[in-house]
Amino acid sequence: MRIRNMLFLPLAVFLLYSCGSSKNISYFQDLPSGESERQMMIPSEIKIRPKDKISIIVNSKDPLLADLFNLPILSRQIGLSSLTSSSGSNYGISGYTVDAEGTIDFPVLGKIRVEGMDKQEISAYIKNELIEKNLVKDPVVTVEFLNLTLSVLGEVAEPGRYSIDRDKITLLDALSMAGDLTIYGKRENVLVLREENGVKKAFRVDIRSAEQLFSSPVYYLQQNDVVYVEPNLTRARQSTVNGNNVVSTSFWLSIASLLATITVLFVK
Repeated sequence: MRIRNMLFLPLAVFLLYSCGSSKNISYFQDLPSGESERQMMIPSEIKIRPKDKISIIVNSKDPLLADLFNLPILSRQIGLSSLTSSSGSNYGISGYTVDAEGTIDFPVLGKIRVEGMDKQEISAYIKNELIEKNLVKDPVVTVEFLNLTLSVLGEVAEPGRYSIDRDKITLLDALSMAGDLTIYGKRENVLVLREENGVKKAFRVDIRSAEQLFSSPVYYLQQNDVVYVEPNLTRARQSTVNGNNVVSTSFWLSIASLLATITVLFVK
């Protein structure tokens, strides 16, 4: 009986440890079943900053006139997005790099300040300028991002830098692009680093809580944000020799195995 108790104790501890750990894995634990309402942050459009690169394409019923306001499409241009033409050739889209003063040099219109504007605002401003100056009667102005990125680091399947190809990209989008958190990532303490007006800020989000996640100021990400997923204690313990210390899962499994072997020997 004493030997059985010795065998049961580590197994019970291991089972309790496993049950406690599972509570740290699931997302949105505070969401009830069925319909639910949660207060969300107002979606924030990505605002252009110095050193950002954007493409601006003007279209019109008169393509020759519109081409006066478009940068040339160059073959094999380094560092830019590429398009494949119907002939199969690869071309680079020329873009505008926002200078330190927050401006770009646009054909005919000259210097335009775009810092602090989103894509729709830039498009509307250029369209209005072309019409007011009687340069193009029916312009369609399309603005797209070229080099905007965010980084995802730490305990995710595929850490790295990812391109931002649209507005309103969320923290969940970023984690999805990185292949989701590994089993060793801390769901309760996801860190987002952001620079605003020259000041570096740190935000922590518990993605196990829908309430906290959806109301977080970093639910919608910005360019150059860094998402870091901290490793949990299990991963930290693996940095010790063989990962075998007094509180590690492998330690208790080893003890349980040893006691099981001893029990079998005594029974025989």
